[in-house]
Amino acid sequence: MQEKMNISMVDLYNQYLKIKSEVDNEIEQVIRSSVFVKGGKVNEFEANLKQYLGVNHVITVGNGTDALQIAITALDLHQGDEVITTPFTFVSTLEVLALMKLKPVLCDIDEASFNISPELVAYSVSPRTRAIVPVHLYGQCADMECLHDISAPRGIYLIEDACQALGADYIYKNGQTAKAGTIGDIACNSFFPTKNLGAMGDGGAIFTNNDDLAKRMRSIANHGMSEKYVYQQVGVNSRLDAIQAAILDVKLKYLDQYIQARQTAAAFYDNHLKDIPEIKIPERVDYSTHTFHQYTIKVAEKRDELQAFLKSKGIPSMVYYPRPLHLQEAYKYLGYKTGDFPIAEKLSEQVLSLPMHTELDDAQLTWIVSAIREFFKK
Repeated sequence: MQEKMNISMVDLYNQYLKIKSEVDNEIEQVIRSSVFVKGGKVNEFEANLKQYLGVNHVITVGNGTDALQIAITALDLHQGDEVITTPFTFVSTLEVLALMKLKPVLCDIDEASFNISPELVAYSVSPRTRAIVPVHLYGQCADMECLHDISAPRGIYLIEDACQALGADYIYKNGQTAKAGTIGDIACNSFFPTKNLGAMGDGGAIFTNNDDLAKRMRSIANHGMSEKYVYQQVGVNSRLDAIQAAILDVKLKYLDQYIQARQTAAAFYDNHLKDIPEIKIPERVDYSTHTFHQYTIKVAEKRDELQAFLKSKGIPSMVYYPRPLHLQEAYKYLGYKTGDFPIAEKLSEQVLSLPMHTELDDAQLTWIVSAIREFFKK
């Protein structure tokens, strides 16, 4: 067996090469048009993504963090209002709440799905709760039907952080389906390059079926303008540029194919890792498909040693996330301490995400699983 095979955590270049002529042509069209901001390709991409999702409105913005800030601004929440979310996510989910002087209320996660626990959310609701922000972590939806049953009767907004799960299908108890990002009052998405639908730069979007909220969010994202040089509210400047929209519009045509490639790679991992007692492969819920933004295993012991061993074999891996947000220095002011969210804390010491992208082939996958098996036989 060879000593080392160099493998990418995410292989964006080879993905690009397969659609190079289409992407290059679209970029050239934008340059020829000289319409770089708004209009043209941005409108086309919004329309096509709206059709793909089956949602009434898609508002593109500068990035996923802006999307969440604009969404919360549109809901007119006030300083001190409580917003329930998870400590086991990328920082932007909590960061925006803190910057807007809201009161984040954190809930532990479900150990199987990594997503926020509806039972703990129900326990955490108070008269000051104004919104719930579930995160569809790693590409699998949170239990939105249960969360809706908690939020709707109380008039609490449900804001989906769908940044890792674009293309996933949520499956209701009656068998009906809806795309991730179309279930709550508002959803936020990121087009960061490594996402399943990734730009070649930054980008984001907001989804909603509410006409009034859509109008307000589109205005907020454009300096608060209702019409040219007429400002009815304080806004921000957050726009997806036309070149990124053109690239995303090409990639959107292949999104289902990309998801299938990820699911195929995940099935390979499953089949070759499921009998290793020291690890647990990702669990699937019955109410969501999985788009595998990440393929994340749990390693009860020697997680860091396994990661170092894989690195020695030319295999990258990542820990998403090594420390829950309530234990980060920036968020100590919330008053949480070690032991408050035991599942999130335990999983932060166990999770390891393996290479996952559209260009993985059997040789690379075989090299990865063989290295993992070799480590646990030592």
